Amino acid sequence: MTTPYDAVAAHYAEQFRDTLHDRALERALLRAFAELVRTNGDGEVADLGCGPGHVTAHLRGLGLKAFGVDISPEMIRLAREANPGLRFEVGSMAALDLPDGSLGGVLSRSSVIHIPPRDLPAALAEIGRVLAPGGHLLISLFATDEDAIRTQSFDHTVVTAHRWSPDHLAGMLRDAGMGEVARTLCEPQPTDKRQFRELQFLARKG
Repeated sequence: MTTPYDAVAAHYAEQFRDTLHDRALERALLRAFAELVRTNGDGEVADLGCGPGHVTAHLRGLGLKAFGVDISPEMIRLAREANPGLRFEVGSMAALDLPDGSLGGVLSRSSVIHIPPRDLPAALAEIGRVLAPGGHLLISLFATDEDAIRTQSFDHTVVTAHRWSPDHLAGMLRDAGMGEVARTLCEPQPTDKRQFRELQFLARKG
């Protein structure tokens, strides 16, 4: 199966390989996420929508047993090529080939932005299914300008994407069995490629 990201995978891998370099706050959140996962039993961590695998490798560098999952076969090919010692699998976050409660953590870094609004609750429920009790999710996505607006669609260079109200996302996560631990809203900066406010949301499965 081919996906819209297959055609741009090489360009994406080159453009975003240093994506964490100028994001000190995001690196700090990833360190906190890693510490929480280790404290709760040091289970495996899935990087969902891993793309070419650079953030999966960063998680491994933080001491996590991280592996990557992406729906794009070409992204997975590039990830395996760049990180031969790491595990990468083609798969959909809507139907993960993982047992219930098998993960200590999940990272979803801008990987839900292309999920249609009607389908996002089911995808979050699938994440909740594979997380072990006490497991943590660190999810990032673009936020709406006003919290009262639940979702907004926008043109993306690859395929239509969506922005979400932070409070609405929190409600969907609660419905999926994950409670809010912390949230951070990052405003667009001249030094990065962000067009909109970015929400970093940390949740814990009860």
